[in-house]
Amino acid sequence: MPEFGPLVSTSWLAENLGAPDIKIIDASWRMPGAPPARADYDERHIKGAVFFDIDAIADQSSTLPHMLPKPVEFEAAAGALGLSHNDRLVVYDDQGLFSAARVWWTFRAMGHSAVVVLDGGLPKWRDDGGSITGDKPAIAPATYKADPQSHRVSGANDIRAALDSETSTVVDARPAARFFGDAPEPRQGLRSGHMPGAHNLPFGALLNSDATMRAADELSVLFSGAGTDLKQPIITTCGSGITAAVLSLALETIGHRRHSLYDGSWMHWGDERNAERDFPVNAGKG
Repeated sequence: MPEFGPLVSTSWLAENLGAPDIKIIDASWRMPGAPPARADYDERHIKGAVFFDIDAIADQSSTLPHMLPKPVEFEAAAGALGLSHNDRLVVYDDQGLFSAARVWWTFRAMGHSAVVVLDGGLPKWRDDGGSITGDKPAIAPATYKADPQSHRVSGANDIRAALDSETSTVVDARPAARFFGDAPEPRQGLRSGHMPGAHNLPFGALLNSDATMRAADELSVLFSGAGTDLKQPIITTCGSGITAAVLSLALETIGHRRHSLYDGSWMHWGDERNAERDFPVNAGKG
């Protein structure tokens, strides 16, 4: 893949779209209650793109949504999409830069290094003259071999250790109103507020008006301004593990390699059933 980071431009993709080892993945996703993204993919996608269903290619034994699948499950799903561990992967979504980061992180967690995100996604592709189609791609099943990278995934105990230490940082990608408990969570059964000691950097702040990622120097300023020590390991979190990956993608963009993602995120930590357990929650700015 290109040597300039985890993002590629629409011009780069246009120049390399026909390469036999480049596979395109549509990672569009919708919040609960909205019509599924698959219907929009069926009508319009980049030629050759396969659809990665974030909710289906997940750990179905978990009570939490779209958790990282078991390696054997991922291998089967990726292979069924015609993807090999030797392919160069370009992931995009139809919001600009949103759920594509989650699929990028998923492949990285499975040991796939040659995976990038299309900066600005489908909207930028169309604005820059890229063509779209409703034709289904011809998929030839492939063999995918995962190499799980456990250091890219964090759990509740990792969060507790990070919050209790001064040697790592937790950063939450949710909007400030949700982080500070001023707005309710969009999913039922969740408390309002944030993990004590966590920092807030809403993922939207990392994006330009055209939903491309901000420049690296701007990203560094934003992370530092949110109270994040970029010399420390960082755990990203959000509502359900989707937009946390945008923070992870931004960290990779600025060259910060010591980061992991709390897969359960607020769906796990903020669960009302955890209120009496060791899952403390703060609200407000105090």
